[in-house]
Amino acid sequence: MARLSPENVARAREIVARYPRPKSALIPLLHLAQEQDGWVSPEAMVHVAELLDLEPAEVLGTCSFYEMFKREPVGRWVVNVCTNLACLLLGADELLAHAEERLGVRPGGTTADGDFTLEEVECIAACDGAPCLQVNYRYFLDVTPERFDQLVDDLRAGRWDEDVPRHGVLGRVRQVVPASPLRGPLGPGASGSGG
Repeated sequence: MARLSPENVARAREIVARYPRPKSALIPLLHLAQEQDGWVSPEAMVHVAELLDLEPAEVLGTCSFYEMFKREPVGRWVVNVCTNLACLLLGADELLAHAEERLGVRPGGTTADGDFTLEEVECIAACDGAPCLQVNYRYFLDVTPERFDQLVDDLRAGRWDEDVPRHGVLGRVRQVVPASPLRGPLGPGASGSGG
């Protein structure tokens, strides 16, 4: 796949400038690469290493440590079905089996059309809404097989496009940091005397 686009190289430089040490920008730049392509390609990791003056192995080490970074292409929608205790007790096994049947893939697989990647995951911290799942890290609670089918149909029809962006996009609003940093620990003009 691709290195970072010229637009994303400019964004990467802005991100790196926020940190006292360039290496501190590694995770944000991995997110930027994943936003661009939906996954972090080997070429993107090499490019990130160049931008941060790191060895590619350092970038791979971080990228491979965090499950949120995908190092292989995934579907437009990554479906994480929770199978931890609360979800299991309330039907997660049945939900996962239904998802496998509906999508025609096992966990770790991607549908032939490239739309869905199915994953079985540990607790996603929504036990009060069990059984639950995430689609591109957006939560869906109290999911039954029927609700799952409706969700798949709605995603394919574009009815969730406003709430569930394609995989890799974390937020729809890009953070903007002013060019001049705050002065002192409490901001401009603050005395810091603590009152």
